[in-house]
Amino acid sequence: MQNSPNGPYDDVFGNLAKIVEDLVRNLPESQQARVIGYTIITRHAAGGDPEIFCAGPPGDDGEVPYEVVETLDDIFITAALPSDPKNAPTVDIEPDRVHILVDEQVTTVMLPHPIDRIHSTYRVHRGVMDISLRKVQVH
Repeated sequence: MQNSPNGPYDDVFGNLAKIVEDLVRNLPESQQARVIGYTIITRHAAGGDPEIFCAGPPGDDGEVPYEVVETLDDIFITAALPSDPKNAPTVDIEPDRVHILVDEQVTTVMLPHPIDRIHSTYRVHRGVMDISLRKVQVH
């Protein structure tokens, strides 16, 4: 099925984008809100460019914003990449830390548990880096 230029769900996604924008704008600045890996793409009736909404004050510490989620067997890191890197972002995975390399910028993430480098991977898609790390299993 091919989507038409004005698909039936464009209004729903447009409304959802406005709701998310309002939520982020109304968060207290002291909460350090961070939304990573979330994209809403809509077609604008007037043909305008999509808008980008940033939460909180702009980061000037030189680090790539990221979040870490830990499960029983894995650690997942999601990082928001700059929109116009000069080179492809890469990751250096060590047993106790991960270095996210974007051009001359290096962000180090200390890990809460040792990981198995061989069974750990990363991928970059649409400005988001997903890093999957397998924990070392103690027998």
